[in-house]
Amino acid sequence: MHQARLFFTALQFFTRLPIPRWVGFDPSWLNQASRYFPLVGVVVALITAVAYALASSVLPAAVAAVLSTAVGIYVTGAFHEDGFADMCDGFGGGMTAERVLEIMKDSRIGAYGAIGIVCMLGLKLTALAGLRHWPAIGALLIAHPLSRLMATSLIWRLDYARAEGKAKPLAQKMSGQEFLIAAGTACIPVAVVLVLGWLKWQALVAGLVAATTATIWLARKFVRRIGGYTGDCLGAVQQVCEVMFYLGALACS
Repeated sequence: MHQARLFFTALQFFTRLPIPRWVGFDPSWLNQASRYFPLVGVVVALITAVAYALASSVLPAAVAAVLSTAVGIYVTGAFHEDGFADMCDGFGGGMTAERVLEIMKDSRIGAYGAIGIVCMLGLKLTALAGLRHWPAIGALLIAHPLSRLMATSLIWRLDYARAEGKAKPLAQKMSGQEFLIAAGTACIPVAVVLVLGWLKWQALVAGLVAATTATIWLARKFVRRIGGYTGDCLGAVQQVCEVMFYLGALACS
């Protein structure tokens, strides 16, 4: 029952989806819930994959990619996209760690954020539209939980860069066992997609390598510039890794 509460806590934090009333809420659950962030990605992946499948049955792939992405943004409340835009603004406009953190805390979007979000969404939509029907569905099912696992790895390995913030309750160190639980949930859709043959194993490996490389590069950048990560950094890693997986899968499809 407690594990179910942790999952629903993560679902409530990262999506707009309703949760049962019996779940309740305790701030201490947020840190423990980090193990289920990739499982939240599985839920989002299922919703976006169904949206893509339905749309692509009657509409061109490009339109299906836009509709699927729009559904995902609606379900998550653009939570991760907002973090990506804030990260672009902060790291693009700040010269010192203090200034970077100050800019990222500002709710207004600047030139770096606007340009970054347009380029990122354009790249995501183009990559999805370039995949064939079943590979696109397979990529959606894997990319969402995998990208959230990559973001979770920052909680596992890095320090939180702020004294306080909306992601502070999540920022307590994860144990190795908790991260293994997160990795295990991210592997579920991978196994399903490979068994069904919706994505070639070469495409899976290429996407995984691309997402991992992006995570390592961003993590090093975060540590060098601000000494750790923030909630916006987690959102940025999720978005970048999702796109990188699509690109890797497209390159080998």
